[in-house]
Amino acid sequence: MAYQTFRQEYLQVPPVTRAYTTACVLTTAAVQLELITPFQLYFNPELIFKHFQVWRLITNYLFFGPVGFNFLFNMIFLYRYCRMLEEGSFRGRTADFVFMFLFGGLLMTLFGLFVNLVFLGQAFTIMLVYVWSRRNPYVRMNFFGLLIFQAPFLPWVLMGFSLLLGNSIIVDLLGIAVGHIYFFLEDVFPNQPGGGRLLRTPSVLKAIFDTAEDDPNYNPLPEERPGGFAWGEGQRLGG
Repeated sequence: MAYQTFRQEYLQVPPVTRAYTTACVLTTAAVQLELITPFQLYFNPELIFKHFQVWRLITNYLFFGPVGFNFLFNMIFLYRYCRMLEEGSFRGRTADFVFMFLFGGLLMTLFGLFVNLVFLGQAFTIMLVYVWSRRNPYVRMNFFGLLIFQAPFLPWVLMGFSLLLGNSIIVDLLGIAVGHIYFFLEDVFPNQPGGGRLLRTPSVLKAIFDTAEDDPNYNPLPEERPGGFAWGEGQRLGG
């Protein structure tokens, strides 16, 4: 019974969120079981381009460190905001969501050539948080019950939290920068005088990922509860 309930809940998670979070959890489990090591996963341009270890272009986005507070914190934020984007502004636009992943990953990898970062998954999570926060500007956030602010400030609050924990803020700045570039090109520039859409999802992605009908049994998460926990709970202003 418990297995059937878990399976039903798991299959209700939208496909891109389900695939990415599952890959992250399985990668971490494989490291914990010593089936692989982080040295086989990290971002290393020399190994990628000179020794053709191209899998590192993907695996460096899948490992968030050993199981612990930092891993759980990142997984919760990744799952929640990735899912809310996919069920919110990307609802029925799976191909566009996949294209955002590819565009953000490519841009982040290019920037990664110039910064000393070996795993980019956390920066990718911040990118997702940034895009969601800019598309939901009127959601009021409650961070650990200590701070109340509107959603667009969330990435900066997370950066301040990282700073308090003694972590490098380069990761957060990279995620914010890539998220802002995507948001500007997709949401801002097309609406400017003389602007236009520079980001267009390839038709091959639409043919693969977009479907004609939505699943009638699909049960999305409400965007009115962006964090789901005390550190990210929110509600819309005036609601």
